[in-house]
Amino acid sequence: MSRTQQPARRKEAVRQQGSHAGGLLGYEQGYRYGRCEAVRTLAPPVAPIRHDLKVLFIPQGFPAIDNGVATALQRLAREAVIGAPEAMFALAEQHRPDLLLVLNGLHVFPADHLQQVDRIRELGIRTVIWFADDPYFTDDTAAIAPHYDAVATHEQSCVPFYLSLGCSQVLYVPLAVDTDTFRPVPVGSGYHADICFIGMAFWNRVELFDQIARYLSGKKVIVGGGLWERMRLYRLLKPSIRAGWIPIEETVRYYNGAKIVINLHRGCRDYGSDNRNLRGLPGQSINPRSYEISACGTLQLTDIRDDLTRYYTPGVELDVYRSAAELIDKLDHYLKHDAERQTIALNGLRRTMQEHSFVTRVSQLLGLLGY
Repeated sequence: MSRTQQPARRKEAVRQQGSHAGGLLGYEQGYRYGRCEAVRTLAPPVAPIRHDLKVLFIPQGFPAIDNGVATALQRLAREAVIGAPEAMFALAEQHRPDLLLVLNGLHVFPADHLQQVDRIRELGIRTVIWFADDPYFTDDTAAIAPHYDAVATHEQSCVPFYLSLGCSQVLYVPLAVDTDTFRPVPVGSGYHADICFIGMAFWNRVELFDQIARYLSGKKVIVGGGLWERMRLYRLLKPSIRAGWIPIEETVRYYNGAKIVINLHRGCRDYGSDNRNLRGLPGQSINPRSYEISACGTLQLTDIRDDLTRYYTPGVELDVYRSAAELIDKLDHYLKHDAERQTIALNGLRRTMQEHSFVTRVSQLLGLLGY
């Protein structure tokens, strides 16, 4: 072979290797997607009961949850009106619903929020608030809760707290997932990773990721969210970080492209910019991300919350870690055992579809409210 032919031969060999690797990856992605879709088809949730009820729903401004609740109400209620926080009273006066359901009552709600709720109650309309950020903003929710006829919270530790404020009806209602949004989807190579984490760099997350940064730096990793420059070893993960807010659609793609997604709940004790929880109420209940990761058919490794085993079985539908060292051991194990990883991920998807959609959860809420 002449010297002029050698570069061309090497180039062709590289092309063939790349084509073969791409074909294998495409096959793996297609096989995974097909199995996930089979689970979604064969494991539908229990058909919900429709209610002869007109509901006015006021979202919180975070579509991942808002859209799931709104869609569920449209399926479950005779009529569902979706409104903006600044127009609550006007909409209630116009539509005269049987029930006002407000999600969270924080962040995007106007200064006259509580005055509007008081006036709606004077119309004889039942008012319910469902807190979705407990216990992290309980300094604020303590002033909000007593203005409503009933309070629902996804955080079990906050039930006695709201009762102590004089709230007459307090319900523990966990969150769920919009299974039309968070679902298995095929994704391009730009979303593929061994390990993924999407979320803000709260201080407890910074501490964990500093402990595992050297391990992660040797893997294909995607970390999305803000404030990761807080890390002491930020330089090791900087190439893997997608800084800033990650849109929902992108989050779904990253979850689908990863072999493993880490879940780490927000810390409760960091007061100031991260939390408004001066009473130090503990976080005992799992976050929406717990359901969202599993709804995408990807293996989740999560820290432990007290109510986790009510909703998922560790080692069967997801897995758990108690320390940075245990997390590294389990990451290493599941990256080397594809079949086991995929089986657990599919089990998690099945459980999520059957029990943890917002249609199921809103149906449970309406039942607890007596409808």
